[in-house]
Amino acid sequence: MKNTISQRVADFLKNYPPFNFLHQKDLEKLSEQISIIYKEKDAVIFAENDKTHDSFYVVHKGAVALKKSTKNTVLDMCDEGDIFGLRPLLAQENYIMEAVAHEESILYAIPIAVFKPYALENRNVGNFLIESYASNTRNPYSDIHKDKLYGDDDQLHENLHSSNHSFDLAPIKYSKKIVTCSPSTTVKDVAKIMNKKKVGAILIVDEMLPIGILTDKDLRNKIVTGDFPITTTAETIMTKPVITYPKKMTVTEAQMAMMKSNISHLCLTKDGTVNTKAVGILSKHDVMVALGNNPAVLIKALKRTKKIKEIKPIRNRIMQLLQGYLDQNIPMTLITKIITELNEACTNRVIEICLEKMSSPPPVKFSWLALGSQGRGEQMLHTDQDNAIVYENVNEVFRDETKVYFHKFAGLVNKGLFEIGYDYCPAEMMASNPKWCMSLDEWKSHVHHWITNPGKNEVLLSFIFFDYSLTYGDTEVANQLSDYIFEDLKANPIFYMHLVSGALQSPSPTGFFRQFLVEQDGANKDNFDIKRRALMPLTDAARVLILSHSVKGISNTAERFEKLAELEPNNRELYLSCSYSFKALLKFRTKQGLLHHDSGQFIELESLTKMEKIKLKRTFKTIKELQELISVRFNISNLV
Repeated sequence: MKNTISQRVADFLKNYPPFNFLHQKDLEKLSEQISIIYKEKDAVIFAENDKTHDSFYVVHKGAVALKKSTKNTVLDMCDEGDIFGLRPLLAQENYIMEAVAHEESILYAIPIAVFKPYALENRNVGNFLIESYASNTRNPYSDIHKDKLYGDDDQLHENLHSSNHSFDLAPIKYSKKIVTCSPSTTVKDVAKIMNKKKVGAILIVDEMLPIGILTDKDLRNKIVTGDFPITTTAETIMTKPVITYPKKMTVTEAQMAMMKSNISHLCLTKDGTVNTKAVGILSKHDVMVALGNNPAVLIKALKRTKKIKEIKPIRNRIMQLLQGYLDQNIPMTLITKIITELNEACTNRVIEICLEKMSSPPPVKFSWLALGSQGRGEQMLHTDQDNAIVYENVNEVFRDETKVYFHKFAGLVNKGLFEIGYDYCPAEMMASNPKWCMSLDEWKSHVHHWITNPGKNEVLLSFIFFDYSLTYGDTEVANQLSDYIFEDLKANPIFYMHLVSGALQSPSPTGFFRQFLVEQDGANKDNFDIKRRALMPLTDAARVLILSHSVKGISNTAERFEKLAELEPNNRELYLSCSYSFKALLKFRTKQGLLHHDSGQFIELESLTKMEKIKLKRTFKTIKELQELISVRFNISNLV
C-alpha cells in the first residue's frame, strides 16, 4: 500500500532545490526516511555550539530564524522550502548559530547519512549545495543562504552550461607552471625546490605521469614533527594516488572536488586521469582568487578607461555579475554593497573624465550627491538619475561665474551618466538643473523652506533629498549640510508629522482576503506595483524613524532598520523583520527587472508561481504593523 504521508513529503520537496534535481523514484525513497517535526513559536531547534544533529531540516510550514545567540541578532529567516542545518554535510564542526521557530512551524528532518549519497552522485545536487555553501563563506555567521524566496532553479541549471557564467560557474584559472620531481628525490631537496620556485605543492612524476603529490602540509606533519628524517624520499611520504581532473573545470566544480576529497590541491591532466601528462596544478588559493576576482577586475578596468563610452560595456558586465550573484543566492546585503560600490565607481570615473574636460579646476570645493535609491545604495538596475551638487559659499563677486562653472560641469556629468545607461530624471531632479546645483547657503535656505512650509511637493522633495549620500568630492561640505538638516528638524518637530503623513500615502499591497491590489488602468493595468505598494512604505518609514533619532551616515533602508533595532530594543523583532522583508522584496524586484529588461517595478502576477505569490505576501506582514507604529508615535491623527 502506498505511503501517502511520504508521498505528500515528496510532492512538496520536488518544488524546491536541490530536491527538484532528484529523480522521482529517488525522491520518494528519500521521503520515506524523513521525519516530520512540529515546533511551537520560539522553540529552539538547535543551539549555538550544539553538536550537529544527524539530520538537516526543511521548512514545510512557518518560519525559522537563524541567530547568533551572543548578540541575539537574526542573521537569516528560513521560509517554506528553505534548508537549514546543512553545514554538517560539508564541514565537521558544531553549529555556529542557533535555529529558533519564528512562528509555529512544521519541519522535515532529513537524515544526513541517507541524503549524502545523492549529493555525491548527483552532480546538480552537489553543485547546488556547494554553491550555497561557498557563496556564504564571506559571511562568518551564515552556513547556507536561506533567502531563496524567489530562486530560479531552472535558470541556475542552465547557467552551468551557458557561456554567460557568473563568477562561481566560470572556468577555473590554474597554474600551468608545474613543479615536479622524481620519486627518489629526498625531502630535503624537495623543500629546496619548493622554496626556490615559491610553490606550496610539488608533483611527483614517473615517466612524465603523475604518481603522487607533496604539499607544505605534508612537510609540516611528517618531517617537521620528526616522524621522518629529511633524507626520506618523496615517494615515501607523498600522497597517492594523485586525484586528477580535466582542465575544463568551473570554480564550483573545483571547490566541490577539494571538499569532497578533503585536499588543497588538484592535479589537472589532459584527459582527467592519471594515464596522461599533467597540464596544471590548482590550489585552494587559486579558487579563492577566482571567487573574489570579478569585482576587483571591473574596478581596475574602470580606472583604465579614458573615455566615457568605454564605461558602458563595463556597466553591462556589472549587470552580468549581478545576475550571477542572484542565481547563486548570495545574500542580498552583500550583493547591494558590491553592486553599489561598482556603480559608484562608474559614476566617479564619469565625474573624473568630465573634470578633465573642463577648462579649469573647480573654483571651490564641492560635493556630488546621489539621491533617492542611488543615495540609499539600493539602485541595482539601470534606472533614471537622481543627483545634486552642493558647493562652498563664495563671495558675491564670484557667485555668478561659480554657478556657470558648476552648471556646465553638471551638464557634462549628467550627459555622461546617460551615455553609460542611466536615463535622465523625468522630473529633472539632476545636478544640471539649477534648482539642484547650489551653494551650501542656498541649499540650507531651500531645506529650511521645505521643513517650515511642508506642503505635498515639499514633503516629496525632502523624501528624495534626505536619502542623499556623498559620491564624489568634499566630505566636509556634505557634512555641514547634514548637520544643518538635523538642527532644523529638531527646531521644527512638527515636520515629522508631515513626513509620517507622506509615508502613509503609499497604497496597500493587499486587500480583503490578502489578494494583491493591482493597477486599475494605464499601461500597467492589472500589474502589481512592487515599488509603491511594498518597497516605498518600508523605505519611507525607515527614513522618518532614523531622522527622529538624529542618526547620520546611514541611508540604506535595511541598515536603517537594523540600526533602529539597536536603538529600540522593544521593537527589535519588528525592525529586523522589516529589514529582512525589504531585502527580499528588493531581490525579487531586481530579478524581475533583469528577467524583463526593465526597472522591475511592475510585476505581471500571472507570470508568478503560486509559491512565489505566497512568499511575496509573507513580506507584506510587517508593513501594516510598521505603519501603525509610526502613526501612533507621531500622533498623526491630530495632523490638520
